[in-house]
Amino acid sequence: MDRGPTTRVALLDGFVIERCTAGVATALKDLPRGAQRLIAHLSLCGRPDRSAIAGQLWPEVPEDHAHGSLRSALWRVQKAVPGLLEVSGGALGLAHDVRVDVHEFTAWAQRVLDPQGRVDGIETPEVGLHGELLPGWYDDWVLVARERLRQLKMHALEMLADKLARAGRYSEAVQAAYAAVDTEPLRESAHRAVVQVHLAEGNTAEAVRAYEAFRDLLARELNVVPSAKMDALLLRARLPVPRAPRATR
Repeated sequence: MDRGPTTRVALLDGFVIERCTAGVATALKDLPRGAQRLIAHLSLCGRPDRSAIAGQLWPEVPEDHAHGSLRSALWRVQKAVPGLLEVSGGALGLAHDVRVDVHEFTAWAQRVLDPQGRVDGIETPEVGLHGELLPGWYDDWVLVARERLRQLKMHALEMLADKLARAGRYSEAVQAAYAAVDTEPLRESAHRAVVQVHLAEGNTAEAVRAYEAFRDLLARELNVVPSAKMDALLLRARLPVPRAPRATR
């Protein structure tokens, strides 16, 4: 039975709406900025009432103007992407069958972070690992959601690296750990994950090199040294903690 077209909203690495019909995905183009912001807000913030949406999206204008802008954006969305939104009383939301990449990535991260969860069948997703949420957008509600997602991603990648290493899947573990480092190069817990994977695999030289690379990065960028937790990884493996070379005059 033909279920008709399905819709996917992508917010990671840029705003895109895809309509999939009979297995063929087509990106919708030329959607006005106000309509894009409305769809993105509903994708991230659930089903708020109209007043909350208008205040978030058009905070710099009088309330009646904000509501007028909301009505215009809503009309444009319903014309360009029929069935994307549901209107219930004073609330707006995405239709229940609309897929959102942020929701998919969040569900993946929550499975990884489940202490009782196994890594069997959990693959590192392509989307969301190397980009950010709505790059170039600077609304307050986007900035908050972007930072929340960034923190979730880093914690999930560090946990994934640990679980994969414990399962003996070292190649995948080190890739997950380095993906965390790429997300935030100065985050020590991400670098600790790299060192731990190398030690678990028995690659002591790689572990020491990873330690030294982070030590030098900290010295160059922040003029500080790795924490005692970082040193303890090498000490527990009965490895000397390499100190920074003395500066020469």
